[in-house]
Amino acid sequence: MNKKIMDEAALGRAVMRISHEIIEKNKGTENIVLVGIKRRGIYLGQMIHDNIMKIEGVDIPFQTLDIHFYRDDLTKESDAPVYNAENSEFEVTDKKIILVDDVIYTGRTVRAAIEAIFTMGRPSQIQLAVLIDRGHRELPFKADYIGK
Repeated sequence: MNKKIMDEAALGRAVMRISHEIIEKNKGTENIVLVGIKRRGIYLGQMIHDNIMKIEGVDIPFQTLDIHFYRDDLTKESDAPVYNAENSEFEVTDKKIILVDDVIYTGRTVRAAIEAIFTMGRPSQIQLAVLIDRGHRELPFKADYIGK
């Protein structure tokens, strides 16, 4: 049984609210880099990016991040990722990185994403935007922006 959490209108409102909150909390868009965590964070990140562009008239950087290489929950050798140079290299030093994912649950994806970001440099801040917070953390992470 599939339970529908949000309809299309609710999704649009939640993403628009997150977009406004990002602008307000950061007092604009200066030094912000939106980073969509592959897979589903990319779609949400692109929606937030497009909203911020409409609201502010500014095309902020939008990047994608493949965290598979940094996962700590791979149990089989066959799960081990093969590093690929396209696995996201972009400037993070002194930037406000806003990680975007669809859901936060255990916190392991966030941990892996932060580890990946720090291999690229030292951001001034890392913030987290998610559409859904499922609770039940195994690691102490909290989203800065939550759709529902």
